[in-house]
Amino acid sequence: MAVVVFVSAAAVIFIAGTLLTRTADELADATGLGEALFGAVLLGGSTSLPGIVTSVTAAHQGFGELAVTNALGGIAAQTVFLSIADLSYRKANLEHASASIENMMSGALLASLLALVLIALAGPEISLLGVHPASLLILVGYGFGLHLIHEARETPHWVPRLTTSTVEDVVAEQEEGKAPVGQGRLWIRFALLAVVVGVSGWFVANSGIAIVNQTGLSESVVGALLTAVATSLPELVTSVAAVRRGAVTLAVGGILGGNAFDVLFVSFADVAYRPGSIYHAVSLDGVFLVALTLLLTSILLLGLLRRERTGVLGIGFESALVLVFYLGGMALLIL
Repeated sequence: MAVVVFVSAAAVIFIAGTLLTRTADELADATGLGEALFGAVLLGGSTSLPGIVTSVTAAHQGFGELAVTNALGGIAAQTVFLSIADLSYRKANLEHASASIENMMSGALLASLLALVLIALAGPEISLLGVHPASLLILVGYGFGLHLIHEARETPHWVPRLTTSTVEDVVAEQEEGKAPVGQGRLWIRFALLAVVVGVSGWFVANSGIAIVNQTGLSESVVGALLTAVATSLPELVTSVAAVRRGAVTLAVGGILGGNAFDVLFVSFADVAYRPGSIYHAVSLDGVFLVALTLLLTSILLLGLLRRERTGVLGIGFESALVLVFYLGGMALLIL
């Protein structure tokens, strides 16, 4: 029964996630926010709903390590999903085509938030009303980072050099003879699809936990490999669907922005975890996962800056390295 629920919910996520991406692309144009910022905030946040539910639920039930590694493992998995999306974009290297100031700043914000998590994990055990100060810093840092990204879009002091392979984030023109869809209807559609994806992700996460309960695997392995990947399925669907629609900036912005948002899972889980600071309920496996996600994010940022046109199998060095380091890191975690 758990397998049937898992597969059924994954199928719903596949369909709803594709429609969610299409609606997000239309809203990015209709609102004037742009694909990168819209992908970082709204698309990234809506596809993160399953992960939030899983981390908070696990923390509330006292499974602190499962909650944290679910969040961190999801960030690592979603970075790999971008490499998979790169394979489906045959025109050029995805990072070359989608280079933008917003996407690179989202990556830098993600690295900064992960560094705060690492400091809390390795630092002294302190808490106020059971919540570590780092959890508040992460929330404040995320909000400040979004403000900086919005400012950079409005008044950019740095822009990527345009090439024949660069896909600019421009407002799509209305097709002749096709009536425009009102923003109100788009927002309603987006909200309904986000709810469907979130609820389906909840079923995926819980059925996955039910499947692995009898295996005896550690919380870190279950969180990083099983629940993290299961609850990250919307990001895989939306990133590949966005790339196939030509919205490459939305795809990269959705992953980088969604990953930055996913760091907030740790803050939410810290509040839900009542025995004390959740950071000190995590073993060295959690520290390993933070270091791995920092490495993957740094490689992705190097790819956005280097902007290699093509590489092996049509992907850049960054996508290849992300795949190699992720697979190697997960193998080490299991061992």
